[in-house]
Amino acid sequence: MTRATRVRALLALAILALSTFLALTQPVRLGLDLRGGTQLVLETRDSPTARADRDATDRTLEVLRRRVDALGVSEPHLARAGDHRIVVELPGLDDPNEAAAVLGRTAQLTVHPVLGTGPGPRSAPADPDAGPVLPDDTGTPLRLGPPALTGAEVHRAEAEFDAESSSGWSVGLSLRGTGERTWARLTGTAACAAPHDPARRAAIVLDRKIISSPQVESSVACGVGITGGTTRITGGFDQRAAQELALLINGGALPVPVDIVEQRAVGPTLGALAITSSAQAAVLGVALTAVFITVVYRLLGALATLALACYALISYAALLALGATLTLPGLAGFVLAVGMAVDANVLVFERAREEYAAGPPARPRTLRSALAAGFRNAFSAIADSNVTTLLAAVLLFFFASGPVRGFGVTLCIGVAASMVSALLITRVLAECAVALPPVRRRPRLTGLAGLGRVRSWLARRRPDLLRHRRRWLALSGAALLLAVSGIAVRGLDYGVEFTGGRMIEYTTTRPVDAERARAALGTAGLDQAQVTASGDDALTVRTERLSAAQLRTTDRVVDELGGGAEKVRDELIGPSLGDELRRGALVALGLALAAQLVYLAVRFRWTFALSAVVAMAHDVLILVGVFAWLGKSLDGVFLASLLTVIGYSVNDSVVVFDRIRELRAGARGTPFPDLANAAVLQTVPRTVNTGMGAVFILAALAVLGGDSLTDFALALLIGITVGTYSSVFTATPLAVVLERHDGASPRRTADATGGTAVPGSDR
Repeated sequence: MTRATRVRALLALAILALSTFLALTQPVRLGLDLRGGTQLVLETRDSPTARADRDATDRTLEVLRRRVDALGVSEPHLARAGDHRIVVELPGLDDPNEAAAVLGRTAQLTVHPVLGTGPGPRSAPADPDAGPVLPDDTGTPLRLGPPALTGAEVHRAEAEFDAESSSGWSVGLSLRGTGERTWARLTGTAACAAPHDPARRAAIVLDRKIISSPQVESSVACGVGITGGTTRITGGFDQRAAQELALLINGGALPVPVDIVEQRAVGPTLGALAITSSAQAAVLGVALTAVFITVVYRLLGALATLALACYALISYAALLALGATLTLPGLAGFVLAVGMAVDANVLVFERAREEYAAGPPARPRTLRSALAAGFRNAFSAIADSNVTTLLAAVLLFFFASGPVRGFGVTLCIGVAASMVSALLITRVLAECAVALPPVRRRPRLTGLAGLGRVRSWLARRRPDLLRHRRRWLALSGAALLLAVSGIAVRGLDYGVEFTGGRMIEYTTTRPVDAERARAALGTAGLDQAQVTASGDDALTVRTERLSAAQLRTTDRVVDELGGGAEKVRDELIGPSLGDELRRGALVALGLALAAQLVYLAVRFRWTFALSAVVAMAHDVLILVGVFAWLGKSLDGVFLASLLTVIGYSVNDSVVVFDRIRELRAGARGTPFPDLANAAVLQTVPRTVNTGMGAVFILAALAVLGGDSLTDFALALLIGITVGTYSSVFTATPLAVVLERHDGASPRRTADATGGTAVPGSDR
């Protein structure tokens, strides 16, 4: 073992030891779509008396934190997002309306003297000192004086069972400091009024609505009032209403009003099912991938499988170390990244095969030297392809929202972990293996001593794939036209996340016909509801924002039609947030194209960069067009798959262009079309083997991943297929055409390889 190998081995062991320690000691933080619960996104806005600046949002966050603590939810998570938004996650709470009722209330509590009855009920003016006229619980308008007490002077509020109350429940208040003295003064003044005079009452107002206006009892002395700092709010409360009011008072009033712009609720059964199905897909997909690369690369394939297991451990540990939340798209990204990690190993092994076969018969290369050359020569392509994927992942993180950001985080971690797995762990294992005497005596055991079936077939046939490059470009144009016509004819079905509205998913006891459910909801007054059925027992209702009564109606109709129904998902997106998310998605897509163009122009020639970006746009439009023809929804998870396809498409093109650059440096007199054709033929084995590895993972996700992951896997399967085609038959032919018009192509010579053996070249 060389010194360099020992150093790499020690570093690999240190990384694996740290990863194992983190995996055993740190708990994983699951997103609400996996563990079940409610997520609310609240947006602060200006009030007549306060601006919704960053400081006001921070103070609002603290008030919300106290309210959430009083709800008794285990492991809640609250965080400010920007200057005006607060994200609240409540695991285990699957009733979003309950959370919204508690968290969305301003809960501005004030106590007013009653000056008399008013001319009629009217809403309170912006300034409460102006003497608002508000109706009490009987509808009698009361003219109020300026507030004498606020919720800030309440020490504690507690729901109490009151046998004297008609409903049995009231809210007891304990006052503190000046509040105790002010209450005595307020009730002492009211006690001086005649019995049944409105001035003998005190009005308790919550958010400019009188919730209780008790009359001071006759036993209270004039000028003395109620001492002891306690009072009680009555108002026909049931237990839940009394507890909610006590919770709001204890939490305090919000400094500024808030609007609920996003609301998601996932039932615990759906989250558990997602974890189970994703785990099954991961086990099956990884097992099939491991068998495939072991069959193709034999001993080194088996070692790469072991390195992939280490990769999974490192990725998981990095997720824990960063404190990132594992969401459903993130879990899919984690599974997908396992397939992508195969790419680096395949690149190295294919280059090592070439190096081993390129040695002269009199003095063939050793396995160790071929492997070292393989790692050295594959590094450029590995780095470029991973950077392009990283660009898409970073853009996804910054411009997406909610669970889809978890996909971006997981993909970033996966890219870094795949580099460590392939360039460090696989290298150490492979170098140790080829140094063993039994392996040196039987080089074919390693999988490096042969060209492989695909490369051998290409070497015999030597096809000129770029001879009809204009035909390939015309075929790509036809496919693009067909996809765009789908967008024009069928239109794009944006998900609730991009349009705003309400999306509720139910599981029913018996199958429900979507048309029948749509008609029943229309009869109940919900004419605009869109209903889709998936599977035998799943029903999805999409509509505009629903009132509480309309939501109860929807639940009742679905329950009656399905012989019982369980709400497993409930999402509400405000229209302003939907517009913002849609703009963010378009910005992310545009920036991804621009970033790839700039990076590739710096790393390669402008002709290569433009060709790769055109092929990438070709892949994106075809994927969107196919989803338009199929009538599938474009939502945040689709955005995740779309940006992943962008990274994958560029990866394939980068590998081909990297090989063209390498061949061009060693064969300066060779015509560019010949170099391009040779590069395509040399990289086809890598493209085929990498694609097969990803297809195993995605097919398992499509079959076993459940409804929530099926469209994700389908989009990536389409994207990988189209991306593999476009790298060979769109990007490369276009680069040949652009190079010819650029006038940079050297003159044709007889040797297409510049004296270098190029397996599979047709020149």
